Amino acid sequence: MRRNIELKARCADLADAEATCRRLGARFRWTRRQTDTYFATPSGRLKLRVEEPGGAVLVEYHRPDRPEARESRYRLTPVENPDEALATLARSHVVVGRVVKRRTLYSLGNVRIHLDRVEGLGDFVEFEAVLTDEADDEAASRELLARLTAEFGISPEDLCATSYSDM
Repeated sequence: MRRNIELKARCADLADAEATCRRLGARFRWTRRQTDTYFATPSGRLKLRVEEPGGAVLVEYHRPDRPEARESRYRLTPVENPDEALATLARSHVVVGRVVKRRTLYSLGNVRIHLDRVEGLGDFVEFEAVLTDEADDEAASRELLARLTAEFGISPEDLCATSYSDM
């Protein structure tokens, strides 16, 4: 499974967060609408993500529910026919939620910066420090996340422990 270190927080001003991305030299990647359908599993989480524009991917992940930066282990499986995959999954798994969001992605070093407007929940910023193999320097990634937390003015009260689907 792939690994990253991630942190999620409520965001009072997405325009200000986007300005911070530009000030830090983060690279704009894209803006997309994402619909995530979550399914009950015995452990971890499973969701089908459909992007507009773009394709679809099945995401299996395991991550503790804690507000601080934490490790996530995940597997991505491309899906060619999302409607068929959704119907198949819904027959074998209970659908536990659906999350619709507008996501803007920036990158800075090994960190993906997500600026999310989530329907019914509000605005969020999420950092994911991608670790490409076991030899990656996790300590350096955690330091970069701490720096970004300060640069974006994120306070402990802003931090989120759970998935959007749990909110």
